[in-house]
This record gives sequence, C-alpha cells and structure tokens, in this order.
Amino acid sequence: MPAAVRGGGRKAGPQGKSPSPKSRAATPVRGGAAVKLRAARGVGLPPKVALATAGAVLALGVLVALATGNRAQHLADATTQALADRTTGWGFTVKEIHVAGATPAGEEAIRAVLAPAKGEAILGLDLATVQESVNNVGWVQEARVVRLLPDTLMIEVKERGALAVWQKGGRLRVIDGAGRIIPEADPAAFPQLPLVVGQGAETVAADILKSVASRPRLKSRVEAIVRVDERRWDIHLKDGLIILLPAVDEESALIELDLLDRRDRILESGLERIDLREPGAPAFRRREVASTAQFGGGV
Repeated sequence: MPAAVRGGGRKAGPQGKSPSPKSRAATPVRGGAAVKLRAARGVGLPPKVALATAGAVLALGVLVALATGNRAQHLADATTQALADRTTGWGFTVKEIHVAGATPAGEEAIRAVLAPAKGEAILGLDLATVQESVNNVGWVQEARVVRLLPDTLMIEVKERGALAVWQKGGRLRVIDGAGRIIPEADPAAFPQLPLVVGQGAETVAADILKSVASRPRLKSRVEAIVRVDERRWDIHLKDGLIILLPAVDEESALIELDLLDRRDRILESGLERIDLREPGAPAFRRREVASTAQFGGGV
C-alpha cells in the first residue's frame, strides 16, 4: 500500500487498500513559429548565396527525377551530401535553435536532444529524424521542424500539460491528462500539482481531479486522492479527514457532500471519516469515537 509522500520530508500519508487514475489545464502553447520567424529576420541569406543554393537544389531535383528505382535514392543521398559539404564552408551550419510553444522545463529537454545538431551542416540534416527526436521528448505532444537558412532550426511544439503527481510503490512521477508519464518532469518541481495515489490511479485521475477542482472549499483542503482496489476513490484531507466515494456516480456523492457542507460546514467539523458510498445515506465517524449516525443527528 503506497504512502502518500512528497519531497522526502513529509510523513507517510494516505494509502489505498490495495496497490492500486485539472484540474490542471494543458500548458498553452505560447507563441508560434511566426513570432519566432519574425524575431529571426536578421538571419537572412545574401542574394548571391541564395541564388546559388536555389540552383543547386533545383539541379538536385532534376537529377532525382531522371533517375529510377534505387538509383534515385542513392543519387539523391549522394547529391544532398555533396551539397551539404559544399555549403558548410559558406556558413550553412546549425548555429541557432529556436523553440516555440514549450514551457521552460520542456524547452530544456528539447534542447538537450537537439544538442548534437549544433555545428552540423544544416542542409545535410534529415528533418524527419530531427522531428522524431523532438516527438520522443515526454513533454511533447507533437512537433514541427523548419529549416531557416543559413544557420537556424525552428522547432514549434504542442506540449502535454502536467495534470498531477502520481505515486505508486513509493515512487513519484508527473503525469499528463491522459495518464502518461512525463519522464523528464521532476515531481519536486511541481508542488502545486495534486497528488493521486495507487495502482491504476494515473489512467482515471482526470475526471475526479476536475470534479474536485470545481469545489474550492474541498480543493484547498485536499492532501491526496487515493485509488482503492482500482475501482473507487478516497479523498484524504490535510486535517486527516477521509471522504469515501462510491465506485459508481462519484459526482452525485460530491454533490451530496456540497449540500452537507453548506448546511453544517462538515469539512471543518472535526470528523475522521465521511462515508458516501451509499447514495442518500452518508455515514460519519468523529475522531476517536466511531458512529454511523446521520450527521446533525447527535453525532
């Protein structure tokens, strides 16, 4: 049973009954390729060089069109390499890499995988391979790569939004809205994210986190949301109160909790447990004193 612990300095927290999914919205894409392209206006080609390069590329296209079968591919590869080698001496090497649409953490990871491209012949780069490398970064949902001659690569990405920190087996990992792990994300850098715990919690966390986020009084008190037996949730609050939700129609149970809280301020009443698993028949237990009486009925 996993302990809900963040950062190592915290006490063992809530656990599911068995090792057993906003909420944060996806990080919006900030800026676009057009913005970066305008910022890169100074990286232009001298007219004579541009003309020479265009002629070389045109010649390459003609040669490939005249070739057939495997000869076409071999000729294209050889001509591309020759062109790259020739233009390297003119300054056609990768000197600048602009990244648009990424958060600082995502951009750092993207630049790390692109570091080997620095200094390479820009016309010799296989853009499909570069794009695949960027798409393999955990932060990236999709990427577009543009070559801006003579020496700049433009990378435009759409990121996966960090949804929550997921704890399983004592290990913390950041997940996105689909429950996929973002390997490059350090959980310690995201203390503001909600904590979900247990086997299977990562794949179904989005809905419960959205429901909790829509209730400010509840959200501000949540310590962790624990998956129990891979079928339902327990909500653990910072003061030790545990709210047991049903396996089916948890939203109705939370509406019932809202009504109780408006009437009796139940979230701050010193209870140890609120059991909402039976629709219309909530059960309560005060700290150190067990009871199944209805709240407001002498408990």
